[in-house]
Amino acid sequence: MIKNTMVLALLALLTGAAVAQGKLLTLDDLYHPDNKVTFTAVMPGILHWMKDGEYYVQRRIDQASKLPYLVRVHAPTGEAAPLYDGTAVSAALARLDGFDKAKVGLLRSRGSVLFSPDESALLWRFEGDLFYHNFKRNLSLRVTQTDQPEREASFSPDGKAIAYIRGFDLFVYDLRHKRERRLTRGGNKNLRNGILDWVYQEEIYGRGKFRAYWWSPDSSRIVYLQLDESPVPRFTVIDHMALHLKRERTLYPKAGDPNPLPRLGVVSRTGGRTRWIDLGEYNPSNLLIVRVGWNRDSTRVVFLAQNKDQTWLDLNLADPKKGRVDHLFRETTEAWVDVLGRPLWLKDGSFLWQSERSGWRHLYHYRATGELIRTLTSGDWEVQSLHGVDKSGVWVYFSGTKRSHIGRDVYRVRLQGGNPERLSEREGTHRASFNQQCSFYLDRWSDIGTPTQVRLHDSQGNEIRTLFNKSLETLSNYRLGQAEFHQVKTRDGFVMEALLIKPPDFDPSRKYPVLSNTYSGPHSPSVRNVWAGTGYLWHQLLAQKGYVIWICDNRTASGKGAQSAWPLYRNFGKLELRDLEDGLDWLKSHSWVDSDRIALWGWSFGGYMTSYAMTHSRSFKIGIAGAPVTDWHLYDTIYTERYMSTPEKNPEGYKLSSVLEAAGDLHGKLMIIHGTMDDNVHLQNTIQLVHKLQEAGKQFDLMIYPKSRHRVSDEEQVYHMRRLMTDFILKNL
Repeated sequence: MIKNTMVLALLALLTGAAVAQGKLLTLDDLYHPDNKVTFTAVMPGILHWMKDGEYYVQRRIDQASKLPYLVRVHAPTGEAAPLYDGTAVSAALARLDGFDKAKVGLLRSRGSVLFSPDESALLWRFEGDLFYHNFKRNLSLRVTQTDQPEREASFSPDGKAIAYIRGFDLFVYDLRHKRERRLTRGGNKNLRNGILDWVYQEEIYGRGKFRAYWWSPDSSRIVYLQLDESPVPRFTVIDHMALHLKRERTLYPKAGDPNPLPRLGVVSRTGGRTRWIDLGEYNPSNLLIVRVGWNRDSTRVVFLAQNKDQTWLDLNLADPKKGRVDHLFRETTEAWVDVLGRPLWLKDGSFLWQSERSGWRHLYHYRATGELIRTLTSGDWEVQSLHGVDKSGVWVYFSGTKRSHIGRDVYRVRLQGGNPERLSEREGTHRASFNQQCSFYLDRWSDIGTPTQVRLHDSQGNEIRTLFNKSLETLSNYRLGQAEFHQVKTRDGFVMEALLIKPPDFDPSRKYPVLSNTYSGPHSPSVRNVWAGTGYLWHQLLAQKGYVIWICDNRTASGKGAQSAWPLYRNFGKLELRDLEDGLDWLKSHSWVDSDRIALWGWSFGGYMTSYAMTHSRSFKIGIAGAPVTDWHLYDTIYTERYMSTPEKNPEGYKLSSVLEAAGDLHGKLMIIHGTMDDNVHLQNTIQLVHKLQEAGKQFDLMIYPKSRHRVSDEEQVYHMRRLMTDFILKNL
């Protein structure tokens, strides 16, 4: 093991005599449902930038009525004024036929809100129905009043219509004529028009994003994704708390199962026949449609297609009238291809494209024909988000890791090429929200020891004003340990990032037990210079109790480009564990580490990694595995097959990656935690591991949380779980 102790940051939250004083954290401080302490101030509820780029919308609470209201804030000065007359809105809504007037306050306080494109109107979704109010005309409409809820509503770009899903079909409401049109028919649980299933939203379009239709920029048409679910197996999730068990039947394809069969259709907003895009080039059973949209002038549908194994990605344009498809280019790598977003279309018809073809995510400028103009960014760092291009078309704005792999900065680069310019000054993590013109951006910044602050910057990165930097005295009243970032080399020279938290009264002459936390999943770093809230403070609580906290990102989870993750292709577990053990070897080289008392814990993929380590290594005395995948046959197709291919093509990889196959090799003390209604990593994973451990005569601890999903979120259960975990560590380590 080669030692590299370059400390990137030594962040002492309390120094000198102050470290020796102060309060100790308690579980009640962090998690008690009624008595927990507020450690950070509430940030302003900034919703979005307004179209003019000079103002943004912020949510505030009226102290008299306790109802939320929206204000229009002038970004450079902070001057604010109500966006609308709340009394007039409430009165107009109360006059609606068939609407209980007593519910107006509930609608305004609890209903989800959507702005019209010109920001003259709001759309509320409340109790399954849609309500519209136009400020300029002081006009309210009840758009829907049906037994079925309306979902995934959106305004047309011209603001004259509203689209939504009812059941599994697409509808449009014409605001001028107050008329609803049904655009698709035949939708049901097995045939979804314009709305995603579980696996598509979870693994492709983003958790919680179910909308699968897209307006053309000229508002004349909608392209929608149709998913035929008939080949997809169902999985049953049980609610055990009812007298007669409640069952949820979920469409959930496990590794090797067929995915839904996709089609792309285009329909006029006024209704009529759907024109289907010609996908004859692809085999439907080997096809994923992973992004959809339009070009700037509404003449082409843009869609990205992948094979089931996700080893290639095609960028295609389609004629919305004839359905003909033009193929621009195909992305490939030595392993899998991640979906990084749609093209960003520029005024001249060219577009910006994000790719990991070099092993690092970077920006490329293409002609409309698919011919590369130039590479805009390059190097051993990655672009993390593309914000936009300024009004003049000179500067491209993005965020990336050029300065630090454990932070995030805001940059710009000339469209005509050149070196990127870093706009953010403070080290840490900057999350930028640009206006449409890229003339201002709101910067949400934090680091490991500083809760989030918000500042306004101009396009050159100059700070205009501070919106929020309140730091509650509460945090400084506690006796916290120092947090250090380190870099540690693996046996073959890869530089891993690590976070070390020492007890606040650290004495190098003593021996300390170690609590290590991991996620370890592909390209998903845990070591970041960012404020991590209560989870970070729980680690501090354990540091106060005499534990060294250690988080070390194995190479495949490091976030150091796609190339760092590719080595795990077709074999989860082995390389990740080897890297974690290399990190421990560096830690154990210090005399103050008790090498016989090391714990590992993690959730989801981290739960898998913990249970894998406890059955494939003797480095850990105890482990806590939360919601673990215990065999990759049991997880969904799109995530698993991206990294492991299918069980049919890679049977040995699935066998070697399995915790179930190695249950008889469990050593140390393992606690397993799982929610009974987890619809992501099914409880089935834990049940099968329990059975294998019992067959092998292995003892273990188990805690299940009724009604909980993939994350235990009920406050009482969270309090119970964190006490359980803390007691388990104190008792056994």
